[in-house]
Amino acid sequence: MHPALTTTAHRPWPLPPGLWVMQQTWHDLLFAHWAVPCGALRSLVPSQLSLDCWNRECWLGVVPFWMSGVRVRGTPAIPALSRFPELNVRTYVVLDNKPGVYFFSLDAQSHLAVWGARTFYHLPYFYADMQVEVAGDEVGYRSVRRGTETELQARYAPITPVEQRRPGTLEHWLTERYCLYTVHNGRAYRCEIHHLPWPLQDASGEIPRNTMASAAGVTLPRTQPLLHFSKRQDVLVWPLQQL
Repeated sequence: MHPALTTTAHRPWPLPPGLWVMQQTWHDLLFAHWAVPCGALRSLVPSQLSLDCWNRECWLGVVPFWMSGVRVRGTPAIPALSRFPELNVRTYVVLDNKPGVYFFSLDAQSHLAVWGARTFYHLPYFYADMQVEVAGDEVGYRSVRRGTETELQARYAPITPVEQRRPGTLEHWLTERYCLYTVHNGRAYRCEIHHLPWPLQDASGEIPRNTMASAAGVTLPRTQPLLHFSKRQDVLVWPLQQL
């Protein structure tokens, strides 16, 4: 049994049936969140999914990190293929009383990951040229989607001790999500995931260049984002399920 499966009481619903099929470890992750009017997202999210709101506002997240140990169950992690940066642009939705994540885009510096996620999970992955520099607690991050001007430049670091956020707080609502949704050929799909509760830290950072949201058709407000950092999270992924 994977060690993460020994702790499940924090989940909003039981573990899914069947076996997980993929394992990943996420490192040096930044949650950068902006509150946006729900009307700004409704036409961009498939109608099969209901927008999930906090105090009548939707939230858009830009989430840079890097992954290691990416492998299919029963296979070893091949260093040249299992370690690469990733960056996603996301909002929050709900279907059948299960809140989850909807991705506007996911960028990765791995042709294999882009092909696999598009083919088997119907997710909007793109190949990007990416650099991650970690110096102590500070992370420098840059991503440019190949053939476009879709770009993120950021520098960030944690500024508080690790804390698991309580249910009922905005931070818990934004991060403790245990499935993702996608819509393909008019049909909604859910992918269940599992991990331990997020070890979050408040963060500070600078984002001098960010066209990730505008590439998805979203105009971000001219306000400072809510920033949170997590050093590491081990994640298990189940097969995509048509609903």
